[in-house]
Parts: sequence; structure tokens; C-alpha cells
Amino acid sequence: MPTYLPFDPNPRRPVKAPPPKTIDSQFHVLGPIDKYPERPGAAYRMPTATWEAALRMHKALGIERGIIVQTTTYGADHAVVLDALAAMGPNYRGCANALVFAEASDSYLGKLHDAGVRGARFSFRQELGAVLSDADFARAIARIRELGWYVKIQPEKDGIVSSVAKYENLDVPVLIDHMARPDPEAGKNDPNLRKMLELLKKGNFWVMLSLGEKTSKAGAPYDDVIPIARAYTEAAIDRCVWASDWPHPVSVKQPPNDADLLELMYRYAPDQAELEKILVHNPAKLFGFPD
Repeated sequence: MPTYLPFDPNPRRPVKAPPPKTIDSQFHVLGPIDKYPERPGAAYRMPTATWEAALRMHKALGIERGIIVQTTTYGADHAVVLDALAAMGPNYRGCANALVFAEASDSYLGKLHDAGVRGARFSFRQELGAVLSDADFARAIARIRELGWYVKIQPEKDGIVSSVAKYENLDVPVLIDHMARPDPEAGKNDPNLRKMLELLKKGNFWVMLSLGEKTSKAGAPYDDVIPIARAYTEAAIDRCVWASDWPHPVSVKQPPNDADLLELMYRYAPDQAELEKILVHNPAKLFGFPD
């Protein structure tokens, strides 16, 4: 496995505090490895990133709530998420990995729901070894509809266009991660940007304003991703959410300080009312928190 770089262990305070009840819509908990072993065939190993370290990061930034998203590293075994939810308390909820629908029982799904899991993340990236068959995908969507969960999509490295046919006609809430991974150099003609804007017109699709630091071709301070984020906020301000993506899995460059990413979010939405929608009200509605 390649060596990936860890998160900045010293998160600073941002230039201004985020609104009260801000929600980090995606972060991960990884390890320690002696307690949470990787599934056989896991595509990558990340440095340890415990729930205690995540909580320190959130407190430094002024973030009060968050969503722990299961990584493909652990597949259908959600022990790391369940333990973190129990430790972090009612301000945190979880998102399962979709492999759980193919490998786990209904009682295990019920255990996840009772612990605060309200969605499942699907990947179509073959190199991660976590792609459901068409039959398992159809069964998973049926269970998601019964549970009242949302679908979360991890885009391909080159965006959503190559796999979007599998989910663009779903009638449940669908959250697309990482701004659909457009190419900022392509501008408004980028096919992933155009497709994401098309999906937002449907009313049940949401977009996560995250991974700006890796989407950017220009590098810090990531000015080239701001027009992408603003295209989404102008199209559907009520269905945009933000995430840190801590601890920034599979980073081959040193991840930025997490305050840098929150401040980048401030530049996506300089209007305070819009900022509060993205950081507080929209994710509260999608993930079922009190607003």
C-alpha cells in the first residue's frame, strides 16, 4: 500500500467562529488498528484518526455536530462508527457503507439505525473493492426507502458522469460528495458540473461542498473552486451542505489545517444567511437533527 499523509494535529481557530449548531457533514474515524482491523482486501491504510482527535478538531473550529461516515477500509463491520457514536453523544450521527446491505442482517441494520445512522454511502470505484452488484444495489435502495435513510454517492476520481445512470432516477434523497469532482479548468463546460446542476433541478439531490483542496488545480488558497461552489449555491441554496472530510483519506500531499477548509467555505457563501443554511439548517434537515 502507498503511504498516505496524516491530518494536521494542531487545528487552529478560524478567523471567525461558525454559526451555532454547525454540522460537519462528513468526517471519518480510523483506528487504532489493533482494535479495529481492516477488512481483507482493503484498498488503503490511513494513519490512525480516532474519535477523540476528531472531537478536538471540531472543538478548535467551533463545530458542534457532525456525521461519522464509514470508510471502505472497514466495509460492512461498523464497530468503529458504532463506538464513536456512543462516545461522542447525540450531536453526532452516522452514515453506513453500502456493503452492509449485501453482508449484514436486518437486525444489524436496525442496530445501526438505533445508534444514529441515517444514510449509506455508495461507491462505484472498482479499485476500492466496495461496489455492489446491480441486484444488491436494487435491494439496498429498497431497504433505504423502508428505513427512511438517504443515499450518499462517492464520485469517481473523474467525477459522476460515468456512473450517474445507476442513481439519477432514484426517488429518495441523494447526496453527492465532493462537488461531483469537476475540473475547475474546464469552467462552466465541465460535464460533471453540468450534470450536478441538472440533478439539483430534480429536488431530491443534494451536493456536499467538500474536497476543494484536492479539486483545485491552482492550489492554496483554492480560488479556482469558488466559482464551482457558487454555481451550486445559486442553483440550490437549500440543498448544499459542507464537510471537512477529516482526516482527509488517501492524501499524498500534506492536508491543510482544517480551519483553512472552513474559511474556504466562508468564501463560498459570504452572505451570513446562506452560510447558516449550508452549515446548520440544510444538514439538520437532511440528517434529521433538531434545527
